[in-house]
Amino acid sequence: MLFLLFQVGSARYALEASRVVEVVPLLCLQRLPQSPPAVAGVFNYRGQPVPAVDLSQLTLGKAAQECLSTRIIIVNYPDRDGRSHLLGLIAEQATETFRAETSEFIDHGIRVGAPYLGPVLVGPNGPVQWVREQRLLSEPVRDSLFSGFAVNAI
Repeated sequence: MLFLLFQVGSARYALEASRVVEVVPLLCLQRLPQSPPAVAGVFNYRGQPVPAVDLSQLTLGKAAQECLSTRIIIVNYPDRDGRSHLLGLIAEQATETFRAETSEFIDHGIRVGAPYLGPVLVGPNGPVQWVREQRLLSEPVRDSLFSGFAVNAI
């Protein structure tokens, strides 16, 4: 299976590449008033407003560094009714892919209150943790981001 590799701080993470719509450069975002800190804002993607979540802010409590390798990973995200919406994930070092079998990822058994963190692959360059992007947002945040968007993703 193909994975997209990225970093949050010094830790490495991976998303299933088949779940990624597109990876785009870090764009100018319009901040959403009174949104949770991890919601970085909204950007225009092919004429459609798309909310963006900063994975570093969500995980570490500090914004991602604005580097050339910081990207917005666009994924399809399910709402409460199972409809798919576009969601941008801001991540550092989101420039590489790798192949691995799902069986190579090991469930470490540690539950830390981050339901989006999955099993870990221990590779030659250190551990890589699988991120289940469909579990990133809490129910209230998901509902607030997608209740007003009438346009569904493809």
